[in-house]
Amino acid sequence: MNLGFAMEELTMAMDPETAFLASKQETGNEWELFKENVRPLKRGRDVKLLNHSLKSNSDVQIRNSLTETRRKLIKAIDEYEGEDPLQPWLDCIKWVQDAFPPGGDCSGLVVIFEKCVRTFWHDERYKNDLRYLKVWLEYAEDCDDAEVVYSFLDTNKIGQTHSLFYISYANHLELKNKIKTANEIYECGISRNAQPIEKLKSAYRKYFARSMSRPKPSEEEVMEARQPVRSFGTILARGDGGNRTQEGSFDIARKRLKQEGGQGCSFKVFKETGGSSLHGPESSLKLSPWHTLGARAERNKENNAIPSKWTSNKIPQRAFGRAAPSPPPCIEVFVDEDECSEPHSVSNGGGRVQLRDEDDGTHLKKETELLRENPLRHFPPSSLR
Repeated sequence: MNLGFAMEELTMAMDPETAFLASKQETGNEWELFKENVRPLKRGRDVKLLNHSLKSNSDVQIRNSLTETRRKLIKAIDEYEGEDPLQPWLDCIKWVQDAFPPGGDCSGLVVIFEKCVRTFWHDERYKNDLRYLKVWLEYAEDCDDAEVVYSFLDTNKIGQTHSLFYISYANHLELKNKIKTANEIYECGISRNAQPIEKLKSAYRKYFARSMSRPKPSEEEVMEARQPVRSFGTILARGDGGNRTQEGSFDIARKRLKQEGGQGCSFKVFKETGGSSLHGPESSLKLSPWHTLGARAERNKENNAIPSKWTSNKIPQRAFGRAAPSPPPCIEVFVDEDECSEPHSVSNGGGRVQLRDEDDGTHLKKETELLRENPLRHFPPSSLR
C-alpha cells in the first residue's frame, strides 16, 4: 500500500509529458504526419484528442462523429436554460478548436465566434467578463483588420476593466507602426486602473523600451518623405505646378555620388558629330534632298484603285433555317467532398442561424471570408457609434 501510494504521488508530481510517457499509453502517429497543419493554441492541446481528430483526414467515420458532436454542442446552446448562457458557447468553442486542429473555414470557428460575441454584446453581465473578452480577442485575431473590433469594444465599453484589452490593442497598433496611438492606449488603460495594473505597467515599460530603441529618422529623411516624388525619381517643388524641379534634388544626387565613392571621378558624355550617319558607319548611300513634293494625284497614288461591285459574289446559304447556338460546355469544378461536413445551426437570439455546409461547404466558406473582411457586418449600425 505504501509503495502504491508513493507511485501515485510521484505521478501527480510529474509534468504532463513525463506522466504520459510513464503511463505507457499507445497513440497514433497522426501528430507527426499532420503537425504542419495544426494551429497552435496558447493553452496547449490534448495529444490523445489531437491524434483522434487528425485521423479524420483518412477515416470517414471519425469525421462524421466529429460533425455529430459539433451538432450536439450547438444544439445544447439553444436548449440551455441556466444562469450562465455564455458557458455552453465557451464549451463549444473549446471543443471545435480541439476537434478541428487546422481551424480552417470548414471548422465554422469564425462564424461561431461572431455569433457568440453578437449574442451578448448588449448584455451588461458580460461587458466586464474576462471570458467574454477573450472570445472577442480570439475573434479579432481571425479578422483581417482587428482595429475595427478593438474600436467597437472601446466604444461599447466592453472589457475596459481588464489590462488584457489594452495590452492586446496596443500590441496590434504597434505591429501596424502606430506608435503614438499605442502609447495613448497604454496611458488610457493605466488611467482607468485596469486590472491587473502591474501587468499593464510592465507591458507599458517593455513597450517604452522598444519604442526608444527604434531608430529615429533624420530631419533630411523626414523632409524628403514629405515631398512629392515623380515615378522617375525627380522631387517636385510645391506650388510650382510641376514645371520646375527643386535644387534640392541635385544636392541629393551629389550626396549619393559621394556615398558611392564617385567624388572627383569624371565620366564621358556622348556627343554626336556631324559626320555620323543615321544608318551607321556601314551605310554608303548618299541621300539626295527633295526638290519638289509632287502633285496631289501623285501623292495620293494609293487611292488609284477603282472600286467595283461586290454583288457578283454570293455566299451559299443553308437550305434549312438557322439553328440556335448551342450553349458552351460546362466546366466541372473539382470539389473535395471530404473537406467539409454536414449542415447544422446556431442560435440567433430569437431565431436560428444555420452553419450550412451544403453545396460542398461553399456557404460556410463564403460567410467566413465575409466576416474576416468585415467582422461587424451583422451588427446594428447604432452599435458602431
